[in-house]
Amino acid sequence: MNAVLSRRPAFAPMQPEEVDAVLAIEQRAYPFPWSRANFADSLASGYSAWTCRIAGDLAGYAVMMLVLDEAHLLNVTVAPDWQRQGYGRLVMQHLFEVARSHEAKRMFLEVRPTNAPGLGLYGKLGFVTIGRRRGYYPAGAGREDAVVMVLTL
Repeated sequence: MNAVLSRRPAFAPMQPEEVDAVLAIEQRAYPFPWSRANFADSLASGYSAWTCRIAGDLAGYAVMMLVLDEAHLLNVTVAPDWQRQGYGRLVMQHLFEVARSHEAKRMFLEVRPTNAPGLGLYGKLGFVTIGRRRGYYPAGAGREDAVVMVLTL
C-alpha cells in the first residue's frame, strides 16, 4: 500500500441518488466523460457499481459488468483530489473481491494508450495486454485506440 495512503476507504453499492455526484467527478476527471445516462443505464441494467468514500467524501467509483465467469471493468475513477495516494489500487482490489465472489475467472478492461498512470497500475496489478480496439475512444482529433487487457483472477 502507498505510504501516502492515510485513510481506509469504505465501499458501498452505488445508489441512483449518487449519480449526480459521481457525474461531477467524472466530468472533472476526463475530457470525454461518461454521461448521466451511461451511469443510470448501468444501474438499471444491474451492473456491479460501487462508490468509494473516504471520511464520508466521495473519492471514487467503479462500474463492472459480470457475465458468467468473466468480469468486464467499464469505468473506474478516483477523483482528481484523491489520485496518486494508493486509492486506485484499493478500488481495484475491491473489484477483484467482488468479481471472485461472483465466480469470475478473468477480468477484462480497455484503457487509452495515452493513460500512462492507468497502464502502470494495471500492469502492477498483473493485467496483460491481449489486443487493441481501433478507434474505440473519442479524442480531441478524431478517435483513439483502446488497449485491451486481461487479468486471471
